Parts: sequence; structure tokens; C-alpha cells
Amino acid sequence: MFVQTQMTIRHNPNLYRYLRENSYWYKYLNRSPAFIKEMEQEMKSRYKLTPEDKMEKFSSRLDMITSIIDVLT
Repeated sequence: MFVQTQMTIRHNPNLYRYLRENSYWYKYLNRSPAFIKEMEQEMKSRYKLTPEDKMEKFSSRLDMITSIIDVLT
């Protein structure tokens, strides 16, 4: 695996954890460092770090706060 690819993985704890959990990515990253982008996308969807997931999480928290305020009033 290229040094730059290794450094990218080591500097991102989520990416490093995902690689450890899904070792089949080692094969792809050894072939080409371009697969790092695909791995990042898969990791973000798996760990729910995409912008859509963040908005959904925010919305659910807002709904919860709203319901708590409604109960209290």
C-alpha cells in the first residue's frame, strides 16, 4: 500500500476502524490508491456520516425536544 494512502487512513480514525473491520479493502487499496474514495463513501454510509444522515439525526432530535416542550407546557 502506498505511503500516502496509509497516512490518509491513519489520520482518519473512522476510516482506520472501518478498514480494520472490513479487511477486504486491503486488497483493493494495494492495487490502487484511487479506491480510497470508494472506501470513504462506504464508510460514511455505514457509520451514517453523510449529510442526509446528519440532517435526519438533527430532525429527530428537534422533534424530541419539541415533544418534551409540549409535555411540559
